[in-house]
Amino acid sequence: MTERDPGTSILAGTMAEMTYAEVEAAARSGAVALWAFGVIEQHGPHLPTGTDIYLPAAKLRRTRALLAERGIGAVIVPAYYWGVNHVSGAFPASPRVRPEVMAALMEDVIASLSDDGFRHLFCVTGHGDAEHNRTIYEGVRRGSAGRLIRASFLAETRLVGRLGLAADDPLVTPFEPAPSGPSRPFLDVHAGEWETSAMLATHPALVRDAVLPSLVPTNFGPEDLAEWRRGLEHARRKTPHGYLGDPAAADPELGRRSLEAQAVAMADAIAARIAGG
Repeated sequence: MTERDPGTSILAGTMAEMTYAEVEAAARSGAVALWAFGVIEQHGPHLPTGTDIYLPAAKLRRTRALLAERGIGAVIVPAYYWGVNHVSGAFPASPRVRPEVMAALMEDVIASLSDDGFRHLFCVTGHGDAEHNRTIYEGVRRGSAGRLIRASFLAETRLVGRLGLAADDPLVTPFEPAPSGPSRPFLDVHAGEWETSAMLATHPALVRDAVLPSLVPTNFGPEDLAEWRRGLEHARRKTPHGYLGDPAAADPELGRRSLEAQAVAMADAIAARIAGG
């Protein structure tokens, strides 16, 4: 089956397809572990609710290939997808998981990876909700405390800043992808041009492209974004169709360039972190 097959794309290339002996050998060889954190969440009338899982899973597969070119082995942990949905929580198909539940599960899995012999774990988000990402950080903190594994939240510098985290925090590995497209006058945050472009590049069969021409841009600025981020009924009232941006402007080539830029930046950051101890 191909990478674009929606039936296998999330588990493709992960340890779910490996034997225990292969995972054990990878850990003993010094391979790093990579783990994506997304959610099941509404993404407008044109994208599947698993968008925030499909995209980081695709990025990690490419990141692993780039690391292999540098002689760094990597094992991908199956993606976590029952995350925190504060912003989209008033929409259907956007389950709300308590942060403490997510952090506790992370702690147990990270402890298991440490017991398996992994010494580096990089956790990547596919979901922009601030509370979700603070929970990833908390799970990293709890999971790595007192253990041999060095877990880290691998995140874009702008997200690190938005969460109030320090770039030199030992539990954070910031990265800065190169620009992959033109700047826009309005914000594109959720199920808009970028996410739709990335899904067209990686999973085109899951995009309801017949709907795209009818989706008008939201043309929101910072004040609109602040209102939307209040979440729940505020977000649904602000974006009744579930997207914030311009999905009709999506271009699969933009999606390919953007995903490649992010994967390159992530691989660079991981390699630098390992080299620096």
